[in-house]
Amino acid sequence: MGSAVGRGFQPRSGSVMMLNFDISAVQTPCYVVDERLLEDNCRILREVQEKSGAKILLAQKAFSMYSTYPLISQYLCGTTASGLYEARLGREEFGGEVHIFSPAYSERDFGEILEICDHIVFNTPAQWRRFRPLVEASPRKISCGLRINPEYAETETEIYNPCAKGSRLGTIAAQLCEEDLDGLEGLHFHTMCEQNSDVLARTLPFVEEKFGKYLKQMKWLNFGGGHHITRADYDRALLVKCCRGMAEKYGVQIYLEPGEAVALNAGFLVSEVLEFVENGGITNAILDTSAACHMPDVLEMPYRPNIIGAGQPGEKPYTYRFGGPTCLAGDIIGDYSFDAPLSVGDRLVFCDMAIYSMVKNNTFNGMPLPSIFLCRKDGGLAIIRKFGYTDFKSRL
Repeated sequence: MGSAVGRGFQPRSGSVMMLNFDISAVQTPCYVVDERLLEDNCRILREVQEKSGAKILLAQKAFSMYSTYPLISQYLCGTTASGLYEARLGREEFGGEVHIFSPAYSERDFGEILEICDHIVFNTPAQWRRFRPLVEASPRKISCGLRINPEYAETETEIYNPCAKGSRLGTIAAQLCEEDLDGLEGLHFHTMCEQNSDVLARTLPFVEEKFGKYLKQMKWLNFGGGHHITRADYDRALLVKCCRGMAEKYGVQIYLEPGEAVALNAGFLVSEVLEFVENGGITNAILDTSAACHMPDVLEMPYRPNIIGAGQPGEKPYTYRFGGPTCLAGDIIGDYSFDAPLSVGDRLVFCDMAIYSMVKNNTFNGMPLPSIFLCRKDGGLAIIRKFGYTDFKSRL
């Protein structure tokens, strides 16, 4: 198939974009993050900040490619973390505000968290009571809050639903009283996953109904993540309205914590065809990239990533089922069709592979981790990281 330079592709946003790099210039498998596309997202997020008055933080759980932090930090207010190491990365490489939430903190880590973080969100009043003396003894001013669970979400995939029945994430209203909030300055909720602002607008009444009586005494309210702000069809005007409305009504600073929106459609995974296997009328094309190892969300979500030049099964004359080189029978990426037959050595480009890829990949079966490239704004390719055998061995 040769180079895909100049060929259009259909990202999640629905708009046709162009690759800015030559896929023949990299060794596969590899991730390539496009600096221009990343900055386009950041500009949108900065505009939302300016119009809404909200502060936007990078949720590092989705994208932690810290070589891009000098760029992103020009636009966003800081980072949010789900644990000590993410918090430390945000402090060392990004700057700005450092926020953290964890379902539970360990005494082993908490001393370092106090040295790093500006906001600490606790999952339960019991956690706050346990660590409050340490927070108050810290020489640093730290703003603490509580994660609440409004018991409302529109997340269809159960594994990603933080408000599912029996969820361990957040405190429900029935378990909360005013005394529990003594000393706390904010409330935090996270109910969304890859969703538009209409979902947020339907969620806020539940937040107000269950927790509104506490908001007047707070300094900030964090809307969490899951906001697909940089998607082409996202209603940013409604998001601005939601942020300004809550801020004015309760006198609080609003925070947003998008992860995906920061790097949405800004990264690619370049792969190569290794072999073909015919079985039961299906032509399996084995690639040098693995869903299980290199793009785990394909199996966990699950979803079928877009490939440049490919159509739906049967849409074009030649259909293939793409699978990885691991021993896992279910290491299947999906079925795709093409205008011309594929050959061993052909290269494929998976779209939207900056988010939840590098942060979640693994070396199952001893699979090599993909190299990481940055496509500079001038079109040049810079290798950020190359992995080898020692990266596999050192983890065991």
